[in-house]
Amino acid sequence: MKITAVIMAGGRGERFWPQSRVNRPKQFLSLTADGETMIQKTVTRLSSLVDIEDVFIVTNKSYLDLVKEQLPSLPEENIIAEPAARNTAPCIGLAAGIIRKKYDDDAIMLVLPSDHLIKFNAMFVDILKQAIKVAEDNKNLVTIGITPTYPETGYGYINFSSSDTEYQGAYEVVRFVEKPDIDRAKQYVSSGEYLWNSGMFVWKASSILANIEKYLPDMYKGLAKISETYGTETFEETLCNIFPQLKSESIDFGVMERADDIYTIPGNFGWDDVGSWLALERINPTNEYGNMVKGDVISINTKNSTIIGGKKLIATIGLDDLIVVDTDDAILICSKDSSQDVKKVIENLKICNRNELV
Repeated sequence: MKITAVIMAGGRGERFWPQSRVNRPKQFLSLTADGETMIQKTVTRLSSLVDIEDVFIVTNKSYLDLVKEQLPSLPEENIIAEPAARNTAPCIGLAAGIIRKKYDDDAIMLVLPSDHLIKFNAMFVDILKQAIKVAEDNKNLVTIGITPTYPETGYGYINFSSSDTEYQGAYEVVRFVEKPDIDRAKQYVSSGEYLWNSGMFVWKASSILANIEKYLPDMYKGLAKISETYGTETFEETLCNIFPQLKSESIDFGVMERADDIYTIPGNFGWDDVGSWLALERINPTNEYGNMVKGDVISINTKNSTIIGGKKLIATIGLDDLIVVDTDDAILICSKDSSQDVKKVIENLKICNRNELV
């Protein structure tokens, strides 16, 4: 059975402004000391399981050159360039249609975001192998859940049944729930019946397409017309004509919250979705004062802060729990507890027609 990987790389990573911009979003940045970008890490960790010829990148057409630059060994025809952003359901459905045509109905898809970090790669690959065994049977859909370590309000959750199933290590999904408030998040974690929703999935191409056809029939019709032309001279024209007309829909809301035969496998492999600047102190070393420092920085009486320098010297005095990020044309200074509000800066820049800084 052919195993493929579909890596979703069309996001803009707005919470990593000012380093992440429209023309170079988070997945194409290096946020760790080893210099590898997020998308490069995602492809590298799959190398023992999926041949590079079977890796597909779904991205925005404006990032086509970035993908080619950062993944030179990837076959160019495996870069699927969306002409418009339409969320994860059309993204995944488009890739599934192409994979089914290129291989067969039973081709396995590992569907992964391009901007997550995994600390323990061998453990991660083992979980994927478990998920593949479940996905091979019938029309099962498998999602990788993350065992929660604290009551996070920024993630969706997966409620699972603790009853045994015929698949070792896999549990039936009861329901998916949206991002909770802090009290409900505490209840989820203490119950032992919820996992963080990582947005990672494993299924056969035919299985996910059957569910898209059932629950999103209009979308399926459009995707079918596009995939029929894959490998022909009319593919790009058909893609550009039809894809922007598809409904913007997430795979969670459009399919996973409605489908049957959904299983989850809990993962403890050092997952981090690197959702904001706060993540850098989790994924990089900090000094004896709790500071995560990169670049030309002098810090005096500064603690528990993240300071990212550019071409200029940054000198800090008496700071605590702050984030400072310097780039050529913008500087971000914010308290750690406001790091999720960086997107509001972008909203203001757009209102003020400062699009050159977005």
